[in-house]
Amino acid sequence: MRGVTRPSAALHLALAAALAVAACSSKTSGLTREKLLPLLQKEADSLKADGEKVDPGLGVQSTWTVEGIDLKEQPGNESTPWVGVIRFKIVSRTKDFDGSTLNDESKKQFEYQWNTTLEKWVFQYKPPPKPAR
Repeated sequence: MRGVTRPSAALHLALAAALAVAACSSKTSGLTREKLLPLLQKEADSLKADGEKVDPGLGVQSTWTVEGIDLKEQPGNESTPWVGVIRFKIVSRTKDFDGSTLNDESKKQFEYQWNTTLEKWVFQYKPPPKPAR
């Protein structure tokens, strides 16, 4: 057939690249603080519920209070456009031998990254610092 040209490989490549860019940008462009904060709050609620589950036989009561949830946008980072931190104050109460109550307070924070592939918050494990010798 004369007069009909076949699209070049370069045209196919350019089209594929344009579609890939459009797909990536549509995943991150709709992400806002207002959409992501409730999802991170849900993570905080889950951590609180798990943290307060203590074996009654141990005689420990634990109360986890959310002190804050921080979100930070990471412009230019397509795979992880947002990071978040959940901060807790934890109060543990135990009964002493004389019947008095001992209170112990601690603070804990959990760091998360928004994963665009999974479309959810993913916990970021950070090992504790090594002790100085």
